[in-house]
Amino acid sequence: MTQQKKNGAVVAIIAMMFLFAMISFVTNMAAPFGTIWKNQYEWAGMVGNLMNFAAYLFMGIPAGVMITKIGYKKTALVALALGFLGIAVQYCSSTMDATAISAYVVYLLGAFICGFCVCILNTVVNPMLNLLGGGGNRGNQLIQTGGSLNSLAATLTPMLAGAMIGEITKETSLGDVAPLLLIALAIFACSFVIIYFTKIEEPDVEKSNVMEGVKGALGYRHLVLGIIAIFFYVGIEIGIPGQLLFYLGQPVAEGGVLGNMTVAGTIAGFYWLLMLVGRFTSAFISGKVSSRSQLICTSAVAICLLIVAIMMPETTKMTLAGNEVPTKVLFIILCGLCTSVMWGVIFNLATEGLGKYTPSASGLFMTMVVGGGVMPLIQNLMANKIGDINSYWLIVAMLAFLLFYGVTGCKPAKK
Repeated sequence: MTQQKKNGAVVAIIAMMFLFAMISFVTNMAAPFGTIWKNQYEWAGMVGNLMNFAAYLFMGIPAGVMITKIGYKKTALVALALGFLGIAVQYCSSTMDATAISAYVVYLLGAFICGFCVCILNTVVNPMLNLLGGGGNRGNQLIQTGGSLNSLAATLTPMLAGAMIGEITKETSLGDVAPLLLIALAIFACSFVIIYFTKIEEPDVEKSNVMEGVKGALGYRHLVLGIIAIFFYVGIEIGIPGQLLFYLGQPVAEGGVLGNMTVAGTIAGFYWLLMLVGRFTSAFISGKVSSRSQLICTSAVAICLLIVAIMMPETTKMTLAGNEVPTKVLFIILCGLCTSVMWGVIFNLATEGLGKYTPSASGLFMTMVVGGGVMPLIQNLMANKIGDINSYWLIVAMLAFLLFYGVTGCKPAKK
């Protein structure tokens, strides 16, 4: 490889790493914003998050088609333009009367547009980093590094949003987080300019029949079960810290523990920080520890942690982020170490032996990320009936499926 090509590859890698962080920044605004809207409508807590992830259902496979038609760079630019538009629409809703249903509808529209953005970015970034690294261990290492930056952005976003929201009252509105939306607009604008002027060496993209590839990929039993596993996994990853925000941040009179989003956002941020630690660690151990072993171990440990958290009495307290909270909160946060590695290992196990059908399998995976919107919404609706902590039984059930997948479901086999 010539020096010019090496320099171009380095620039492209940095650009992809930056986009990896953007994905998490946009996605993790939904849960803290949901605590605001729940003040107006009890059912609205995770609907914005649902809209964000629902876009994956429509855009997962088409995003892959865009790459084959216009290339990685232009696809990324389209995604960034959509992100700017989605945030702008959400900002418009923050200037409207917070008690009007029309303001919430406008917000949901913005969240849906942002969902298209992050879906396309995900489709671009993961394979691009793998290709730039030459595949194999080096490609996986770049993805894990990008995942670490993704987790760093995920850690900071709820902290920033929580600090702006503060104590939730009936007067709290999306206008309180308008500065964060303006920051997001500036980031998207700058990102668009940077990527536009960055020369990215486009890898060769093989043209293929999309539907033929999808049909062929679905002929493998371990892929079908893997798609279900990834649907549940994203629901687990988002649901654990998302419901924790409601448990800690909503007013005490409505069942919250602290009634302060500043502290709740900080504590929920610890979960994403532990995901950062887990992904960073995974980059070193993945060459020696099999994906199957990692999935079995992390699923089993997460189940144990959540059962302890659910069964532990509320009266057992500890100090966290300078505030006294139930000790069970710590056990919920520790699940971040377990969920940190699950995406990569599930993808690895599900695509084993697929050969030419691997790209189609990737599109199907992106489609099933919609689970990050569906399952947390179900959990939040359950919490309204049986309580925040008891709603984590849904997470335990989904983790049980991941454990099954690791033990027997991931064994390569055709239907």
